[in-house]
Amino acid sequence: MSRALPACYGGEILHVRLDTGGIERERIDPADARRFLGGNGLAAKLVSDHVPTDADPFDAENVLVFAVGPMTATPFQSTSRGVAGFISPMTNGFFDSTFGGSFPQAQKTTGFDLIALHGKADDLSYIYVDENGAECKDATDLQGKDTYETCEAVREREDEGYSTHVIAAGPAGENQARYACLVHQGRDREGVAGRGGAGAVLGSKNVKAVAIREGSFEPEVAAESEFRDLTAGQMGRLMEETEMLQTYGTSGLVNPINEMGKLGRRNNQTEQTTDENAEAVSGETLKAEYITEDTTCANCAVRCGKHVSIESEGQTEAKIPEFESLFGTTTMQDVYDIQRVIEANDLCDRLGMDTISWGVTVAFARECYEKGLLTDEDSPHLEFGDAEGLVELAKQTAHRDGFGDILAEGSFRVAEQLDDEAQKYLHGRMGLEFAAHSPRGLKGMSIGYATSTRGGSHHDTRPTRQYQGVHDETTDGTAEFAARSQHYTALGDSLTQCRFVSEAGWGDQLNEKYRDAINLALGWELSLEEVEEIGERIYNLERLINVERGVANRDSDTLPYRVMHEPIPDGPSEGLYCPPEELESMLKEYYAFRGWDEDGTPTPSTLSRLDLASETAENRS
Repeated sequence: MSRALPACYGGEILHVRLDTGGIERERIDPADARRFLGGNGLAAKLVSDHVPTDADPFDAENVLVFAVGPMTATPFQSTSRGVAGFISPMTNGFFDSTFGGSFPQAQKTTGFDLIALHGKADDLSYIYVDENGAECKDATDLQGKDTYETCEAVREREDEGYSTHVIAAGPAGENQARYACLVHQGRDREGVAGRGGAGAVLGSKNVKAVAIREGSFEPEVAAESEFRDLTAGQMGRLMEETEMLQTYGTSGLVNPINEMGKLGRRNNQTEQTTDENAEAVSGETLKAEYITEDTTCANCAVRCGKHVSIESEGQTEAKIPEFESLFGTTTMQDVYDIQRVIEANDLCDRLGMDTISWGVTVAFARECYEKGLLTDEDSPHLEFGDAEGLVELAKQTAHRDGFGDILAEGSFRVAEQLDDEAQKYLHGRMGLEFAAHSPRGLKGMSIGYATSTRGGSHHDTRPTRQYQGVHDETTDGTAEFAARSQHYTALGDSLTQCRFVSEAGWGDQLNEKYRDAINLALGWELSLEEVEEIGERIYNLERLINVERGVANRDSDTLPYRVMHEPIPDGPSEGLYCPPEELESMLKEYYAFRGWDEDGTPTPSTLSRLDLASETAENRS
């Protein structure tokens, strides 16, 4: 195999020193491309190399990396996905948050596969990047502006229209709400780096936005004709399997998952609402009454994005609440006023907050209020079912106003300020609130969440096959399923292909088609086993970062009290949960499959097998 860097890569890493305004250009080592591929893999490598193991997420020593993959801007479908890699204010471990729109494809045209922000700017700034490098520009007049206003202002300032692609933090990021997100307003669709607190990290660096000016780099695949034939051959299946997404976006999942009895309600006290309530906030209702247009990321035919409008409220072109957001702001709150839900979600987008962590944190606070651990003196908006209060709490959280200052810390840190009983009502792991996929009703999510390098994220172990009856209610083979799903997602986020398109068009497990696409594009000759090993290597590097930061071990590989001690009380999934002995059994099997010791640390032999021995803190120093 040639060790030259394939022509699919732009080939450079751009280091931006915020404290001095200096830049450094670094060539990507072909050996690193072979080991970590791109996107998430190379972002993890940069974080591992540059962030001390004892650095706080809000320290200037943390880096924020924007990464794209080798397939970005090629015919490989739906690869205008970017990765934001950093040490998370939520988990204190490595985090990669992906987003779409047009920003990632524009970044690829600059030739910079990775852009790393180091240090902290003296004054509020935005970073302007083109194919010649980067410049720190004054953004003091943008202080307090929301994400959309910021994107529009930077585009206007650069006088390049939508040829400048902007991703921005809102007031939540400026105020370092721990789950502040980043929002990119593209010509055709918004992209949100939603989870883990990327917006808070950008805010801690005194940076308001990053802007990309399109460049002239065009990736070249090694075997163009065969590669185009392979990708074109997946389109029929892709379009057929994404029909629901084309029609409703992810909001189409509300009714079917509620019917399974696996949709958390009232802070996950139960996992089903009435058919009437679910229908009120469903994709079908949104389609019939509120969706005004379909939107899409660059190079994607699926068009799963949607805009919604509430004309009576003067609210137009809001981004549709995704399924995860509907979970966090409807059933978890027992709120079914869809107009107020749209308003609250639009506020989160504009203010720059992760709707999952924010929604689950509010739901946690509402249960604490229900149980008497919080009172009206803390906030008058803490009753389940209070739709207007949901809107007010969104505003307060982003601005750290009143009780919002506490909510901005996330549910785990709120619990630390309350009676020990509050720990029983948490719904998350490693400081990150769970997404919508039931850790009680889906056994693959039980072990998947417990071992996720991101904490309560559904983008490590995937729920899709479990909803089809695979490893949903059995522990037999589930540990290996979770691990191999984690390889699949780590590889996919390094190619930077949309997860929906991967699963629908190319397969929800690594297979020969992925192997062939990589080999035809990059000119390599990898076996399927070697392709999966790349995903395994990336996941082990993420784990190694977390182990060395002291946030990943047997004690951290756990699930919250309710998941392990309170079976689902009613509905079709009644009786399902993950008792401690069941989790312990799966963990033993999982650690053995991975080649980790009994505390969950990759062994020296595993690191050697995966060519990761040089990545330990000891060997880097």
